[in-house]
Amino acid sequence: MQRLLTMMFISHSRRPRAVQPLVLAALLSACFASAAHASGSSGSADAPAASDLPTVLVTGSRFANPLALAPIGATVISAEDIRRAGATDVNQAIRKVGGVFGRQSLDASPDFSLDLRGFGTNSAQNMVVLVDGVRLSENELANPVLSAIPIDTVERIEIVRGGSSVLYGDGATGGVIQIITRRGSAARATRASLSAEIGTLGAHDARASVATSYRGVALDAAIDNQASDNDRANSRYQASTFSGGAQFALGDGHIGVRVDSARQKSRFPGSLTQAQFDANPGQSLTPDDFGAQDSDRVSAVLEQRFGAVDLVAELSHREKTVKAHYVADFGFGPSVSDARYATAQTQFSPRLRQRARFGAIDNELVGGVDLLRWKRRTSADFSNADARQSSRAVYVRDELRFDGAHAARLAAGVRHEVFDKDTTDTLSYPAASDHAGQSLNAWDLQGSYAIVPALTLHAKAGHSYRLANADENSYRSSSAILAPQTSHDLEAGASWADDGNALAVRLFRHRLVNEIYYDPTVLVNGFPGANTNLDATERRGIELDGQLRLAAAWRLSGHAQHLTARFTDGVNRGRALTLVPANMVSARLSWTPGSGRSADLGAQWVDRQRFGSDFSNSCTAQIAAHTTLDARLAQRVGPWEFALAGSNLADKRFTSQAFSCRAGIYPENGRQLKLSARYDF
Repeated sequence: MQRLLTMMFISHSRRPRAVQPLVLAALLSACFASAAHASGSSGSADAPAASDLPTVLVTGSRFANPLALAPIGATVISAEDIRRAGATDVNQAIRKVGGVFGRQSLDASPDFSLDLRGFGTNSAQNMVVLVDGVRLSENELANPVLSAIPIDTVERIEIVRGGSSVLYGDGATGGVIQIITRRGSAARATRASLSAEIGTLGAHDARASVATSYRGVALDAAIDNQASDNDRANSRYQASTFSGGAQFALGDGHIGVRVDSARQKSRFPGSLTQAQFDANPGQSLTPDDFGAQDSDRVSAVLEQRFGAVDLVAELSHREKTVKAHYVADFGFGPSVSDARYATAQTQFSPRLRQRARFGAIDNELVGGVDLLRWKRRTSADFSNADARQSSRAVYVRDELRFDGAHAARLAAGVRHEVFDKDTTDTLSYPAASDHAGQSLNAWDLQGSYAIVPALTLHAKAGHSYRLANADENSYRSSSAILAPQTSHDLEAGASWADDGNALAVRLFRHRLVNEIYYDPTVLVNGFPGANTNLDATERRGIELDGQLRLAAAWRLSGHAQHLTARFTDGVNRGRALTLVPANMVSARLSWTPGSGRSADLGAQWVDRQRFGSDFSNSCTAQIAAHTTLDARLAQRVGPWEFALAGSNLADKRFTSQAFSCRAGIYPENGRQLKLSARYDF
């Protein structure tokens, strides 16, 4: 099973049926009618003028909004935050700057398994990752490939923790991570940059980007080529990425197209036992295993304003091919197995927003449709998992914002989503040839209230869901496909901000029914381990985010989390879930004295965790706690910037990923130093 997880192999679904025409027509015509009324009437409802739109925006409602109206409890990482911390890929930026816990990848790539709110092995399936509104999360056991996004194209990253299925659908119980790429300016301008980086462990990175705008046309392109031998034998990683786009102004809107392409190669170092890790964490017992992944995406977006109504329509198509080669010896000589998976995903997401103002009340009504089609073709010696999935969803959300000394926000939303699944896998047990239709609903209710201008309280309640993906249904514990996972989500918190200082606290609880998980203790045809629906489970805890301006040139920021993840029913009732640290703290100290100088120091402490198979909590050992340090020192000289960066500065030997008691261990890199130079045109 670990080998199957190594490449997180893909699957695909069936062509979606059309959304119910009457539902879509009613939604569109209602919003356009509201637009016509708002633009043609002189009543009390006033739409914000285009010139009033702020320059700093977030996309919490799937539309651009002022930063002050970011999603309740959201974390926003700017391009400057990313650059100052020295993050060389998006996944690293989310971990280092956003304080999100990540586990070592299984394929030597920098795409760590990100975990919002303690979902362990299945963390990637319990959060939704989007790039400019397009889902990267697919119908498979795979981590979103964030390393395929050139870091120089990123404008900001938005992290929303907690149930978000109303707006984002399947798999958003843990939260949502949205990556927003840079867009060309309407003004005539050209900018470009070149950068090069070399480092220990055979690392090198070369990047170039350019963007230009003239008379309503904006063009941009970025390329990146990186490689690293990493710290273990047989763990070299290479990647080349390209991203290019064009935007054309259309009155009160624009139309844009973008092409993204990535080519990645990885060697697979495999796992170690505890004894092997203690003896030499850099060794590999799988010297002949390797793989490759190619992905290409074409997307288009239309944004247009009609009076008080904004229209956005996104269309994207992505194709991905994964290849892997394994060599094993079970005592009868070498055994070679090869696999090839080809997937394609098409998404169409039109949506509308009506904004109106009535006295001291600002109203934002959002409605939309998500259509998704996914399919996979498989050619493998150990799997024949061809699959298709289509989904169609309709959602609506309304938010009221009350002005005054005690500003308040109140939002409510609902979503209905229908899925069609087809899976064929003659090598699985039970042999799978399934067709299933499933439908699910989500809702949420959120509110906030400013006690004083600097102090705001908030509360959220909702219902989120996820379905078993093609890989999970291909190797399951029962003859019937796995039941949908549902979660009742609660959160309450407070935030304070004043003069560059900020503090936010969130208390949360997720109560899950039929959680979908790989259970190593269940027996299928006499063999242990299969995907199953667990007995009832719960995540609850507290999160803290803070920022403190110590002096004009010094800033301290941090994130802390205390989490309890446990079974609440069944034979394991009261026992802790595996691969979930109870506590985690990350902090960053930044120094920007001027004259082009800057320094950034980061630290992260992760508490111990139970090994992945330890459902009974009987293993006497646990994955050890660890602390890591990273730093970056930079100096600008005219258009040049020179920087020295280091990660795991104390050279700790540790792991964040181990699937069995004292075994199945994937060690992380030791100390790594990098020297970089950047030239801005």
